Amino acid sequence: MAKKGKGKRIGYVDYQLENFHANTYLKIVREDLANRGFAVSGCVSMDHESGREWAKKNDVPYFESAKELNEHVDCYAVLAPGHPEAHLELCKMVFPFGKTTYVDKTFAPDLRTAKRIFALADKHGVAMQTSSALRYTNVQEYVGQVGRDHVRHMVAWGSGRSFGEYAIHPVELMVSCMGAKAQSLMRRGSGAESQLLVNYAGGRTGVVNVYVNSNTPFAASVTTEQETKLITVDGGRIFVDMAAAILDLFESGKPNIDRSESLMIRKILDAAEDSKAAKGFVRI
Repeated sequence: MAKKGKGKRIGYVDYQLENFHANTYLKIVREDLANRGFAVSGCVSMDHESGREWAKKNDVPYFESAKELNEHVDCYAVLAPGHPEAHLELCKMVFPFGKTTYVDKTFAPDLRTAKRIFALADKHGVAMQTSSALRYTNVQEYVGQVGRDHVRHMVAWGSGRSFGEYAIHPVELMVSCMGAKAQSLMRRGSGAESQLLVNYAGGRTGVVNVYVNSNTPFAASVTTEQETKLITVDGGRIFVDMAAAILDLFESGKPNIDRSESLMIRKILDAAEDSKAAKGFVRI
């Protein structure tokens, strides 16, 4: 069992605790990253009945309120990956305690709410960040080697159950590699296959392909002045590397992701849902 010393106790805050991320990160903290010395020391859920069941099954103390949970944890993981509409309310439950917090993907259902969450974090002095697991892949490793400023064009691919829930992954791939200076967007396709054409400052360009319910691996092509390299994401490590980045946040108390990128991801997703984007480029 990981030790529960100062700064090492994580509190889960969720809409319904029985979800892939709650289970996956718990396992990683207890096994793959056990040497980091962290433990999920308590949890609370909007759905108390199913939350108690999950907690009992996974040997995690359950608390009836965020106030009770706060006495037993040093930092928070706001999960609810399938319910971004609940993130603001979940953050309202724990931000007043002022403890470092990770907020799961998709960060918010729209840009207005995303800004409200960041403003609330600032109000309470909370060090906070958010991201998709697709921020921590071999694609970013390659871009780190060649230099982000040398990336002229990028194409990202991704799939999932729906555009609304899974488009963030290839968008996160692109923004984490190309930065937050996207300027305009056009969307082609609104059914099972969608393609986002993105114009960046300085003549740089990006394309995001989202293929719903298809056998499409997460991948990207990265074009520099010298070459174009096609990279398939190594899925074997992304959640371990993601969890490690979350623990880095908890240890340092300092976000390691520029919030302008998190906001740009939401801006792109909002623009993609604008009906005008199907007819031509819209400003982001």
